[in-house]
Amino acid sequence: MIKLGTYHTLRILRHTDPGIYLEGDETTGDILLPKRYVTPQMHDGDELEVFIYLDQDERIIATTERPLAQVGQFAFLEVAWTNQYGAFLNWGLMKDLFCPFREQKQRMQRGKGYIVYIKEDEASHRLMATAKVEKYLTPLYPPEGGRNNAVESQTNNASDRGGYPVESRTNNASDRGGYPVESQTDNASPLRGDRGGYHGQRCDCLIWQKTDLGFKAIVDNRYQGQLYDNQLFQPLHTGDRLTAYIDHIRLDGKIDLTLQPTGHRQTLDFAEVLLRYLHENNGRCNLGDHSPAELIADRFQVSKKVFKRAVGDLYRRRLITLSDDGICLA
Repeated sequence: MIKLGTYHTLRILRHTDPGIYLEGDETTGDILLPKRYVTPQMHDGDELEVFIYLDQDERIIATTERPLAQVGQFAFLEVAWTNQYGAFLNWGLMKDLFCPFREQKQRMQRGKGYIVYIKEDEASHRLMATAKVEKYLTPLYPPEGGRNNAVESQTNNASDRGGYPVESRTNNASDRGGYPVESQTDNASPLRGDRGGYHGQRCDCLIWQKTDLGFKAIVDNRYQGQLYDNQLFQPLHTGDRLTAYIDHIRLDGKIDLTLQPTGHRQTLDFAEVLLRYLHENNGRCNLGDHSPAELIADRFQVSKKVFKRAVGDLYRRRLITLSDDGICLA
């Protein structure tokens, strides 16, 4: 079944003056790829990956242009223009994406960017954007039999993370098999929970908005996450896309994130960074166990805890020596 706002691989049926027609289905009929997108390499019978949407006259057409996002995805889009009905967002196609006033949290302004979710309007079947993204995010709970990250990852600096409680999740979370699946879209890439839990798992992260604690983020196009100021060692902005790692799953199904790999892998990764730094700086580093965390974060963009673990790892491997002045290559 051909869905608006998504990619499809369709067979070329015939060439005409307006363009080439692609094989659709019973609902759409043959679909036009306008002449502006046709190249000499396109022949009858070939298969072509195209994006399907509605043109200015509300006709179903295909394009070889690639929008910044498709239906079922979140994206950071800039407002191209506005009128008395709403805002029109630039999403990489000739026809801008409409966001009506009812789907805006605040009046969108031309030239500014916003995090939106792209969907097909149930009433009109037109593609549209909504800034009310919370409605399309799914809670994530620890899987049955998995490590309860909300408990095990809790550290003494709980107040830095908002003071979340550490009591265990009730049984009805595991009844869902780890996370609800009813809102899963075809193009989402869900995190995989097993008996080891989610802790340390790598994920894709879209920075959503600034908060008093840090930044809200959208994780793997599906879940809500939080990055905390005290764990950030680089500037972030709404719309940034980056790789993050799961610190733990909160009891409300939201995810606490870190931008550094966690646990042993994080230690090994930074140990190699520190070793390279020593080789590039005459074998010396004037920071050590007693150095202020701010100086360590400023130079290496890691926490003091990670720094000390890496130093300990290199020392046990007899690659460095320790002194009151810092560390040196052995």
